[in-house]
Amino acid sequence: PRFPAMASDSGDGHATLKRCLSVLRDARNDSEQFAALLLVTRAVKAGEVDAKTRRQIFDAIGFTFPTRLLISRQPPAGCSPHTFRALGLTLLACFCTDPQLAGHSQILNKIPTFSDILLSPCDPDSTSMVDDVYQCLSAVLATPRGPRELVTKGAVSALCQAYLNGGHGSERALTLLVGLLAVAEAKCWQRDAPQLLAVLSKLSSDFLKAEDMTKFELCEVLPHFIPLSPPLTESSQGSECLCRLYQGLADVLGSKLSQSQRDPALKLAAGLVQACGAGWIPAGSAGSKFLALLVNLACVEVRLTLEEPDPMEVEGKKEVVTACYVLMEMGIQECLREEKPLLENVQKMQLMRIMEEAFGAVIFYLRQVKQEELQDPFIFASVRVLGAWLAEETSSLKQEICELLPFLVDYARKLFKEGSPAVSVPQAELVSTEGSAFPQDALRFLLPGFCHLTAEDRPRDILISEGAAALLCEYFLQQWEVLSSECTAPAPLTSTEMSLQTVCGVFLNLVVTAPDLVRRDKTFSSLMDVLMKSLPLLLPQKHHLVLAANIATLGLMMARILVGSAALQETQSSKEFFGAAIRFLSEAHVAQADPSSAGLALAVSPAYASAWADIRELWLLGMQALASCVPLFPWLPHAALQARCPRGLSQLLSRVAPASVHFELVAAFQAVLLELARASEQCRAVILSHRGTEWANLYGMAALEQCLAEQ
Repeated sequence: PRFPAMASDSGDGHATLKRCLSVLRDARNDSEQFAALLLVTRAVKAGEVDAKTRRQIFDAIGFTFPTRLLISRQPPAGCSPHTFRALGLTLLACFCTDPQLAGHSQILNKIPTFSDILLSPCDPDSTSMVDDVYQCLSAVLATPRGPRELVTKGAVSALCQAYLNGGHGSERALTLLVGLLAVAEAKCWQRDAPQLLAVLSKLSSDFLKAEDMTKFELCEVLPHFIPLSPPLTESSQGSECLCRLYQGLADVLGSKLSQSQRDPALKLAAGLVQACGAGWIPAGSAGSKFLALLVNLACVEVRLTLEEPDPMEVEGKKEVVTACYVLMEMGIQECLREEKPLLENVQKMQLMRIMEEAFGAVIFYLRQVKQEELQDPFIFASVRVLGAWLAEETSSLKQEICELLPFLVDYARKLFKEGSPAVSVPQAELVSTEGSAFPQDALRFLLPGFCHLTAEDRPRDILISEGAAALLCEYFLQQWEVLSSECTAPAPLTSTEMSLQTVCGVFLNLVVTAPDLVRRDKTFSSLMDVLMKSLPLLLPQKHHLVLAANIATLGLMMARILVGSAALQETQSSKEFFGAAIRFLSEAHVAQADPSSAGLALAVSPAYASAWADIRELWLLGMQALASCVPLFPWLPHAALQARCPRGLSQLLSRVAPASVHFELVAAFQAVLLELARASEQCRAVILSHRGTEWANLYGMAALEQCLAEQ
């Protein structure tokens, strides 16, 4: 009489449920509470609980009673061993449909219990428990703290094992893993790489074997399990996965496909390229044909979508076109690769022609973009891939590129000034954004192309007229601040440092080809101030030597033009800059034992050796610029003496065999020493004191020899 029948028996389920809740609150012992709970959980399972009633159930019993049910090991007489646990899980699953309760610490603390249940043997009586666990875990994943808690409390490993076991609900385990990897990929792989690799191994095996629509469904799932980290290439299991994925994709893309079948395959291929470059494609005839096919298909897709853009059609294709951009960028890299190339020369030439047409379509699309669309991540992806093309190829599509340059400068300026809130489409981001000021640093990708374009008259004039110089100066300042705040310990080259080097390259082009611009535009005075302050800080850090070489050379080249600037009139910062620049130039070479003779030979300093290929041309240009600066700044010879430049170079040249010094170096040394000797009697005396006349004659430095001989 105390526990009335439920809705199916009485016809009034809500009233009955309320009476049961009243019983729950007033229960005198566990037996009465348990009996009432049975009726409540029947209502919950029948889906008869709305949000208000669910809250009433929670208010009546809280988390305490379900927790007791989960840990109890003594079911009522005649009930299955899982009865209490099943009741507890049903209640928790009910509570978890409320997002606030799903993120409660009492739920999060039960993640290990949920994992244990997933991995326990599942008989027909316990399938509902497994369903409730998946409902709880899905709800937890959707909460702000959920993903982190799931990873740290071991749910990833449990879900992997549940999927691999193939028991009841295993597909839901896979769905949860996909969701977790979407929001916490790095943490998941860091903690559970072996288990995730095992899942990838099964998925890749299924992908290779499948001969029905499953193959294309797996194309959608697989990208989530391809990590942007070493596990794939550093283990035999990962390498086997890559091999199976290559074979499966070769089968798919070599067949006649519909649009809906081809798109997932292209996205999977792009995911693999992001993870491993072209390393997953084997060398040899089959691999080169596959790579060429992949890039070809990507180019066709880009042209079909962008050449006659229907706004609605483009909108639906943005994700696959962005994946195609990744494949096109790989195509550029492989066409340029000289060491162990995957492609033959004929294939490279064919692909470059095909890619030129595709980039023509990208340019055409970007010229249609409206101002209100600039925040669209797809625009960023399109600009980024075009930047990759311009970095390597500016001889084709010249007219089209010149016409697009105003848009590119304006777009880059807007993102830089506003700090674009747009977030990049995943496939658009091949390179780490570390060091970027904003998620969308368009300038970083355009800089290499701008560097090439500023060497040509027409594009340079357009860039200047569009205010690119002022923008790049601001960008240099901002990137310098980022670099200054980074750790000073040696580290791999960051995107920040790479950007700074490339900006220096752009400015060097402008200094050489447009000196009048440097004289009249205040931008360059501001830049000179930054260069003077940055070089003395940078030079002692030998791992920044390439950047230091760029800044020293650019600063010296600009100083020749800005000679009248107040900042260069023997100020403290100008003296420190020139002192650092002279040290950089004069310490680049040493004398070392020559194995082929008993004497000494000129060699690159050990500290410069690893970077010399990158800075040799800059060093030669810097020596020319320093020689030009000496007669312009009367105080410069004294700075050279303080830096021990005349003494160091004279000692070096007097000790080494003249035959070991390349004629370019002879010219560079003579240019600097000659100007110092002409400008300063003290410098001339130092050179003479180290047998200057004698070795000047040996090196064929006629102008220096004559200068030293004059009274």
